[in-house]
Amino acid sequence: MKPFYITTTLPYVNAEPHIGFAMEIIRADIIARSKKAAGHDVFFNTGTDEHGIKIYRKAKEQNIEPQEYCDKMALKFKAILPALGIMPEINFIRTTDPHHVAAAQEFWKLVDKNGYIYKKNYSVKYCVGCELEKTDSELVNGRCPLHPLTELEIIQEENYFFKWSAFQQKLLDLYAERPDFVIPDFRFNEIKAFVERGLEDFSISRIKSKMPWGIPVPGDEDQVMYVWFDALVDYISAIGWPDDEVQGKNEKGAFKKWWMETGGVVQYCGKDNLRQQSAMWQAMLMAAGLEPSRQIVINGFVTGEGGIKMSKSLGNTVDPLEIVKEYGTDALRYYVARELSPFEDSPFTKEKFKETFNAGLANGIGNLTSRVLKMVVDNGVKIEFKPVKPIAIDGYNIKAACDEIWKLIQEADKSIQDQQPFKVVKTDPEKGKEMIATLGGQLYTIAQLLEPIIPETAAKIQEHLRENKMPAAPLFARR
Repeated sequence: MKPFYITTTLPYVNAEPHIGFAMEIIRADIIARSKKAAGHDVFFNTGTDEHGIKIYRKAKEQNIEPQEYCDKMALKFKAILPALGIMPEINFIRTTDPHHVAAAQEFWKLVDKNGYIYKKNYSVKYCVGCELEKTDSELVNGRCPLHPLTELEIIQEENYFFKWSAFQQKLLDLYAERPDFVIPDFRFNEIKAFVERGLEDFSISRIKSKMPWGIPVPGDEDQVMYVWFDALVDYISAIGWPDDEVQGKNEKGAFKKWWMETGGVVQYCGKDNLRQQSAMWQAMLMAAGLEPSRQIVINGFVTGEGGIKMSKSLGNTVDPLEIVKEYGTDALRYYVARELSPFEDSPFTKEKFKETFNAGLANGIGNLTSRVLKMVVDNGVKIEFKPVKPIAIDGYNIKAACDEIWKLIQEADKSIQDQQPFKVVKTDPEKGKEMIATLGGQLYTIAQLLEPIIPETAAKIQEHLRENKMPAAPLFARR
């Protein structure tokens, strides 16, 4: 089977990890695990984005050097991965890594050599929250709609520009050739309409004297790279480009394997990254003579009370570690996988979390496991353990796949309710044990299907069934 390469975006380290980051990386992890279970060799990438004006200002606020600030924050993002149940084989890249810095500079040289970089004076409105230039048509009441509390800044300087305008038709051709290039389709329609309206060249550098925290522009000591031009290169620097070898892992031929043989990377990102991931980055790849990404999967936002977007700038985020501490890793993974819309905005409140925890976990898979195991253990029932094909997650719709598994849980519960094998085994032991063995096999199947979604719980269920023993405590105690 073809190798499979999947990546999240790299979160900025200007604030603590929040629920939006947890949602994105958990979903990517579920896809990575499901592909691995299906027999693919998987490369799963994440990391931290560490350059740009936001990072520079945060470091200045704390009166420390930007690199020291980034080192401290990157550790927090790396440390949270086990708490979210992320597969240990994940690759973690930092945009301050020496190899990435060298790759970004090589990428710049290649794009420049191919004639797609030039220098000019300009004036533009700039949203520091997005780290993007903004046109008047994109503003609401003179502000960026994604960062309404952040004042727009005016940049007036001489910078290098990327000839994005040269790639309008090439991007439209790519979109026509790949009808599933962006998922979901309504986001694909959104980016196609944006590109069809025409593209404007964008600045890819900043004057070093004003904003020194960035990768130096090759051949110009007075400029540093614009953060997006630097950070997007991580998708190829992570797999060894341009050396075709992953640094420190002795993995030769990595870029060929993970980019060329896979057909490119599957990129998970939020809807505020649609333009950068599906148009800017694809044009940059074309400018460097490289193949485009394979697919872009766009999440909605996690919203708070009243549907207000959760964000670092608004200060209304939820700490995923607090949820894990109270409910456990798999409870958060379940909520992300089944209760949050795969592509639309979804609300998150602690009350809603508790409600769905009780319904889907405590009263769902937890209750079923307890009932079946008790019958199996009390009656010494032998179960035939059959391996099953991993559940297909079509179109990256993780919620739909979860719903199919929970239908099996509900069917098993109904079977116990209707057939009452716990009573039958007392009057007709042979028939009762046969019914219980069937339920045990069904539970084992369900546990295997749950492995990518709630891996810790799935492993526990299989272990208890194989060892014919009850768990010391309920899998999910009702709250």
